[in-house]
Amino acid sequence: MASMKDVAQRAGVGVGTVSRVINDSGYVSADARKKIERAIEELGYTPNELARNLFRNRTGIIGVLIPDLDHPFFSAFARETELSLYKLGYKTMICNTVGSSNRERDYLNMLDRNMVDGIITGAHTLHKTEYANRKHTIVALDQDFGPEIPIIGSDHLYGGKLAAEIMIKNGCKRIIQITGIAPNVAANDRHTVFEESLKAHGIEVLNIEMEWNKFDHQSYWDAAKEAIEKYPDADGVFAADQPALCYMHLAIQAGKRVPEDLKVITYEGMDVSRLCYPEVTAICQNVKFLAESCARTVLDLIDGKERVPHRQVLSVELQQGQSTYPVEITGEI
Repeated sequence: MASMKDVAQRAGVGVGTVSRVINDSGYVSADARKKIERAIEELGYTPNELARNLFRNRTGIIGVLIPDLDHPFFSAFARETELSLYKLGYKTMICNTVGSSNRERDYLNMLDRNMVDGIITGAHTLHKTEYANRKHTIVALDQDFGPEIPIIGSDHLYGGKLAAEIMIKNGCKRIIQITGIAPNVAANDRHTVFEESLKAHGIEVLNIEMEWNKFDHQSYWDAAKEAIEKYPDADGVFAADQPALCYMHLAIQAGKRVPEDLKVITYEGMDVSRLCYPEVTAICQNVKFLAESCARTVLDLIDGKERVPHRQVLSVELQQGQSTYPVEITGEI
């Protein structure tokens, strides 16, 4: 196996010059760089990643904390984040916290022990102080941990207003909203503005609140069953993709027609929202853009860049399906 010394001898330069090329750590003339790159290729030299990272005082790894990888939104976010970080020269450690604060804390402690260079977190179990006390190289997906930690998320206020406008213009009078309220999570805004907008128009909102930090399919199915048993005469439902689709399934089984008897709007807009029939109307989050923004931001923190924005709010889009009638969106409700 070729060594750095072998590369230096083949290229006719010093070992220090080879090191500067490999670690991109200083000036090397174009001619010397070309000789070194040719020697590396001819010898099949592979740099020692551990040594490189020790030199740079970095691991080259970012931890991504996800509450449940079985959830379509979080699995898509993990996938897109890994792709984004790889393009930026970093590897990804996916941390599946699955409702356990101990698991989330263990992964977060890896940052303190310099086992990862940064953390992107979408997990929900720890109190905000556990993050705020660290104050370095952490980026939060949709969670407000205080002014020291950048937060990146979708425009949930607009998303909630958009869903409300569609329900209002579809003539709904009693609407079920299935929620899973968690502390300090910006996504809660969509539920608040949705309910406020509907009530301002005299429309009844029937809330089904799920247990905090539950992301498994059975929990969504149970919430949908509770909703349809408790409010069988509802004419609309608004929820994240999975509970909304579970409800629509049960409603159709019970003889309801969509959209004639029941209007359905989902929030997230993952692939599953386009695989059902009728295809549902959805408020879609741009998962790819969320992931890219989180990746760039955590690397900006690692590189010590100034003026890293505290909050980045990304647009949501309407996916018009067959579960509501098309309406003109004006933003005025």
